[in-house]
Amino acid sequence: MAIVLGLSLVNYILRFVRWQYLLMLLGYKVPVVDNLRIYIAGFGLTIVPGKVGEAVRSVFLKEHNVGYRPSLAVFFSERLSDLLSVLILAGVGVWAYESAQPALLLMAFLLLIFVFFLRNQKLIDFIQSFVVGKMRGKFITAIDSLADIIKHSGRCVAPMAMSTGLTLGVIAWGAEGFAFYLILEWMGCNVDWQTAMFIYAFSMIVGAISFLPGGLGGAEATMVGLLLINDVDQPEAIAATLLIRVATLWFAVFLGGIAMWMQMKKR
Repeated sequence: MAIVLGLSLVNYILRFVRWQYLLMLLGYKVPVVDNLRIYIAGFGLTIVPGKVGEAVRSVFLKEHNVGYRPSLAVFFSERLSDLLSVLILAGVGVWAYESAQPALLLMAFLLLIFVFFLRNQKLIDFIQSFVVGKMRGKFITAIDSLADIIKHSGRCVAPMAMSTGLTLGVIAWGAEGFAFYLILEWMGCNVDWQTAMFIYAFSMIVGAISFLPGGLGGAEATMVGLLLINDVDQPEAIAATLLIRVATLWFAVFLGGIAMWMQMKKR
């Protein structure tokens, strides 16, 4: 379990490096120690539906003169990078599961279209002008704020930024996928690493699109079901699923709670 927790830490650290990189890309330099504490504190609210609770980082970053719009853009870009990274990892073993191929290909296609949309500033400006022309009062401010966040996000998905983010994301989530494989290996389950990586990544995708708190229920059910399909006995499938979720999701929540307490105490 120490090795598995260590691989989870690799995930968190690499994702923090990406977070720091994207903030610097938008012109903000936050002290590493403070930013790390803020980033980890966001994990304390991971179990909020869609992980939107992690956006609490924007509140803490405001103290370092980072505006809400750019910090929310970085948060949004991170979620997009994570989803694309996990899709890439799922692609490692997807061809063994024909029923999953259409869904993954469609999701990848839609995400790529969305990335191209974020990079098309003229289209965003046109939509903003059109919508603002139809709106009045406070809605105009909300639309302007949303458009500003989207424009900042467009800078975060520029080719160099996206390739850097995806590289860090694939390695980060791959570390947790490998941890899942090690758990299965140590339990004597006959599952190769490609299959284990696919099961873990695909389960994370299901958990994300289910919009349940932390993917609870959806991710676990998918993981157990795929393990059963791969001839893993039910007790081992359930045990492996519980272990990897404790070592990834709940370990992050635990660390996030500590960091949140430290951050609030500092304030």
